[in-house]
Amino acid sequence: MTSTALTPWLIVLGLSLGPAVSNGLARFAYGLILPAMQTDLVWSFTEAGWLNTANAAGYLLGALSTFALVDRVGPRRIFIIGIVVTPIALVGSAVFADLWTQSVFRVAAGVAGAGIFISGGAMAATLFRDTPSQNSLAISLYFGGGGLGMIASGAVLPILFDYKGASAWPTAWMFLAGLSSLAVWPALWAARKCPEPSRIHVLVAPRLPMMKKIPLTLGYFLFAVGYIVYLTFLVALMHEGAAGAALIAACWTLIGLGVIAAPFLWRGVLARSTGGGALALACLATGAATLLPIGIPGSVPALITSVAIFGLSFFIAPTAVTSFARKNLDQAVWGRAVGMFTIVFALGQIVGPVLAGLVSDLTGSVSQGMAAAGFILLLGAASAALQRPLAPRSIERAT
Repeated sequence: MTSTALTPWLIVLGLSLGPAVSNGLARFAYGLILPAMQTDLVWSFTEAGWLNTANAAGYLLGALSTFALVDRVGPRRIFIIGIVVTPIALVGSAVFADLWTQSVFRVAAGVAGAGIFISGGAMAATLFRDTPSQNSLAISLYFGGGGLGMIASGAVLPILFDYKGASAWPTAWMFLAGLSSLAVWPALWAARKCPEPSRIHVLVAPRLPMMKKIPLTLGYFLFAVGYIVYLTFLVALMHEGAAGAALIAACWTLIGLGVIAAPFLWRGVLARSTGGGALALACLATGAATLLPIGIPGSVPALITSVAIFGLSFFIAPTAVTSFARKNLDQAVWGRAVGMFTIVFALGQIVGPVLAGLVSDLTGSVSQGMAAAGFILLLGAASAALQRPLAPRSIERAT
């Protein structure tokens, strides 16, 4: 492969550090830190879930802002701001113990994370636009970057808490901030090298066909409600079962490895799917993975199978809706379409953690909140399966 042919893939790799930071480190890794903060700061499950709800509220604010600004300022600037702000927000989470001050920095991380996620996805969608299979792979690899952050955090944080105890949670946040800082330069390089989606100036901007994609939108909302519960409370569930640090580290790392491998496993499905099929399969797989350790409590093989399936499936959902937008909508509205989906996603993430925490507090077991999340994911699969392609002519040109 020549250097010219290799460059777009290096750009994809650099852009993928965006989800590594915004999702793998700044959002998902809280699931590893939650039990320690809950113990050290004497929080209920509802209070612990609230911090991820605060992060999701920031994500919603960031999605709304990006949705409004992406056509005006371009995704590159939004991506750059987000990747620089996130490490600062993580430092704030390390410094303050008060729940409400913590919430401010979790909101800030959410705002920055949404900007990274949406704008980076819009830029990744411009690569290999004349080769649908490579385009789908590039989008998948971009979102799969979240797995890099999960591997880095999962390999270290459980061991840290095993040696230092629950009071080491500020050190954990500083570790995440340091890793995020290391990703800034290569991510900025990729953003500057990547061609921005064309901004077409027209008298009347193309409108998003909201009513025609209700099944996909509802399915994506239900996916967001359910999947974030799994990542928020998985480690707490493992603590309930007296799992050791090595098993926790192995499971979290396995999820991250699955995220990285998923684009290759799902490549054909994503390339062929023009409606809601890919999202429906992702919801079905993550729902089954969520219910498995609840149905077979205390079983290590069931737990390993669960995290493997979940890791191979959950990041395919944002890839699926981004690919749906590329195949069914005018390029001029790709940024707004991804922004709209992210708004829906953020709303679901706001509901999920605090609701599951409340259910867990009321029942006295985190497994009940996890079970509810599993059934919600199955409902998401049923809804997404009803989505049909929007623009057959556009799809024919794309494929």
